[in-house]
Amino acid sequence: LAAGSIRQLNPKITAKRRLDSLAYSLKTDLGQKTHEQEHKILKAFGFKINPYNKFCKDLKQVEDFRNHWEKARDRLSYEIDGIVVILNNNAGFKKLGVVGKAPRGSIAYKFSPKEATTIIKDVIWQIGRTGVLTPVAVLQPVEIGGTTVSRATLHNLDEIRRLGVKINDTVIVGRAGDVIPDIRKALKELRTGKEKEIKIPKKCPVCGSKVLKIGKEVAYRCPNKKCGRIQKKGLHHFVSKKTFDINGLGPKIINKFIDTGLISDPADIFKLKKGDIISLESLPRKKPKAFVRGFAEKSAENIIKAIKESKRIALDKFIFGLGIRHVGEESAINLVNHFGSLEKLRNAEIEDLLEVKDTGEIMAKSIYNWFRNKQNIELLEKLKKTGVRIISPKKLQAKKLQAKTFVLTGELETMTRDEAKEKIRELGGDVSGSVSKNTDFVVKGAESGKKYDEAKKLGVKIINEKEFLRIIQ
Repeated sequence: LAAGSIRQLNPKITAKRRLDSLAYSLKTDLGQKTHEQEHKILKAFGFKINPYNKFCKDLKQVEDFRNHWEKARDRLSYEIDGIVVILNNNAGFKKLGVVGKAPRGSIAYKFSPKEATTIIKDVIWQIGRTGVLTPVAVLQPVEIGGTTVSRATLHNLDEIRRLGVKINDTVIVGRAGDVIPDIRKALKELRTGKEKEIKIPKKCPVCGSKVLKIGKEVAYRCPNKKCGRIQKKGLHHFVSKKTFDINGLGPKIINKFIDTGLISDPADIFKLKKGDIISLESLPRKKPKAFVRGFAEKSAENIIKAIKESKRIALDKFIFGLGIRHVGEESAINLVNHFGSLEKLRNAEIEDLLEVKDTGEIMAKSIYNWFRNKQNIELLEKLKKTGVRIISPKKLQAKKLQAKTFVLTGELETMTRDEAKEKIRELGGDVSGSVSKNTDFVVKGAESGKKYDEAKKLGVKIINEKEFLRIIQ
């Protein structure tokens, strides 16, 4: 909300939202030796600081402070879900260092999640980009932690059975992390006899196609690839940050483009012209037309620019963006590492695909069938004609880790997990999420977990961070 308000082109709208902030850290060196001194200096310069900050001399005071604010947090004019405890001595804080992005000199103590009771009035079924139906409980509106909650996901049929919930049940609702509404428990002792079983719809609520259960999967899905909701969700994925990353093309704008017939598949996005977008933005609005027109031209220019910039894309992001069922981020990287080009992937037989790291029969068949579907073949050709260019994987100058498989466990001090993975791949190695006899190295960081224990059992070589850094230098 704050980021969106700052990006508003109309400053009057931003002003109405009454954004505020509290400064908590001073970067300039003014001789401060403690965190407490930083706050005093900030206040002296006129910055707003949190008036409830408190220096605690021992852990007992920290505990008392946390317990106090768990009870008193409703007095604040903003929401909090815990407290942050920071080492007061700046030299000590710096000496402790950082794990990933988290400094060792501070820690968050969360509060117990807030809960409330309400009634499930109905269950609706939402359709995802792969056609999977997700049950969503429509609740009698209830306030939880200052927010009115009227819906909560039930995830799937297994979750419904686990909870034993029915329509018209009284349920306990919480907010996971004080954010996402979820149903914790059904109060079966309060049933009146008017409760109704939650049933899987026989037809897709969007397109009317017969709903199917695929094999042993928990999920039920709409099989119609032309279903309006599946098309929209697929396009939302196509432009998202982890794929084509087209800045400014959010779900609402994509939906508008689809509903007005401007686009029907991903390739149509790259055919859009500035005039197409302006014509949509100039439709009757509550706002003065002159303002809408001025905003629309700038908005249209930015979107067209972002679309042009996204035409060059890495092969793994391109493959992930296609939305092939069962192919996620890591799977796309594995496919690129194995085949090296889209052409080789397109021509691969199921036997070839089964040789790819972490690829089973179900995924192999899904990829094979996708590249032999007439509509998908046409889409790839259309994308090529619109100027989409795939960036080939980097030619590795040094393949010192070629054919070596690494598993990372725990937190590293000198780099993030993603940075370590990228470095391994740059040097020709593979990264796996699980330990097996085929694993060459397990890199042990701070607070390592089950993977470390599994490596010891299997006799896989375990190395610490210093040893890992020597290998990748």
